[in-house]
Amino acid sequence: MNAARINFQLLPWVDLAPGAREKRVAHSEGVLRLVEFSPPFIEDDWCVKGHCGYVLDGQFSIQFGDRVEILQAGDGILIPAGQSNAHKAIVQQPVLLLLMERGALGEP
Repeated sequence: MNAARINFQLLPWVDLAPGAREKRVAHSEGVLRLVEFSPPFIEDDWCVKGHCGYVLDGQFSIQFGDRVEILQAGDGILIPAGQSNAHKAIVQQPVLLLLMERGALGEP
């Protein structure tokens, strides 16, 4: 991997679940993920991992307990890890995200 440039076009898509796939680059500092969701994707389980990223294209919702946040192209994402921030993605149209995660090399 070039230390300054990542050409996502050369990386293969990896299926995560029906309606979810990613391109991932792992480094000692963390992981950079290009994630694509297609409808009708809804996470089965509540996610308690933290996320930091940017919505490149499209729109989707994130459910936090009894509230829903709508995110669209141009919005940043910052979700702290932990049960108090448990969340689910709800996708009704194609969406493309860039997510950055520190540590834990290569774990989806």
